[in-house]
Amino acid sequence: MVLLLMGWRYFLSHSIVRQRQVILYKLESEIFGGGLCSPTCESKDDSWMGRAGGRYAENIMTSQMDPARRVAVYCGSADGNDPAFRAEATALGVALATAGLGLVYGGAVVGLMGAVADAALAGGAEVIGVLPEVLAGNEIAHPRLTRLELVDTMHQRKARMVELADAILVLPGGYGTLEEVLEAVTWAQLSLHAKPCILINTAGYWDGLLAFLDTAVEAGFLKPKNRELMRVAADAEEAVGMLVAAPR
Repeated sequence: MVLLLMGWRYFLSHSIVRQRQVILYKLESEIFGGGLCSPTCESKDDSWMGRAGGRYAENIMTSQMDPARRVAVYCGSADGNDPAFRAEATALGVALATAGLGLVYGGAVVGLMGAVADAALAGGAEVIGVLPEVLAGNEIAHPRLTRLELVDTMHQRKARMVELADAILVLPGGYGTLEEVLEAVTWAQLSLHAKPCILINTAGYWDGLLAFLDTAVEAGFLKPKNRELMRVAADAEEAVGMLVAAPR
C-alpha cells in the first residue's frame, strides 16, 4: 500500500509539472511565434525549451542586409491634434511610392495609419496590412489594400510586420506605436535583426523619448552603441532618403 501511494504521488507531481510545461509552451508560442519546440519534440540539447534564439521563428528574426523593398511603418490610429502629423503621414506614403518601396503597416483605415496607406496606394505602391482578427470587425480594416493579412494576436501582428519588412519607420502614435518601436529596437539590440529603425520626429514629437534614451545611457542602463540603434529623421523625405542611401 505504501509503495502504491508513493507511486501515485509521483504520478501526480509529474503530471502537474508536465501540465505547467505545456501551458508555458502555449504562452510562449503565442508570444514568439512558431519557432518553439513543443514539449514532446526533441531539440539538440534535449530540452523542449530549446535555445533562446529558437523561440523566434527563423524567417522572422533575420539580419537584413539586402536593399530595402518593403518598409514597416508604425503610427497612430488617430490623427493627433496637430495637422502636421497627418500631413507627414501622407508625405511618407508618397515618398515610399516614389522610391519604389512597399508599405507594411497595421492594416487600419483610420488615423495616421489610413493616411500613409492611402497615399502609398495612390502612388502605386504595394501596401500590405496586418491586423488582428478581433479588430477587423470594428470597421477599421482598410478595404483597398494590396493584401490584408488577419492574425490571431497582437504579438503575431508585430512579428509578421517585422518579417515582411526590410526597415522600420515610426510616425507619431500612442502606447501601441511606442511599444512596437521599442520591441523592434530591442530585437536589434539582441542581434535578432539588423533592420534600420528610424523615428520621424514630426514637430519634435519624439523629443521626450530621445531625452529618455539619453538619460538611460547616462544612468548606465543603455550602452551608447545600442542608443545609436534608434535613428532619427526630421521628416518623411529624410527618413526614406536614409534608407535609399544606406550602404548595404
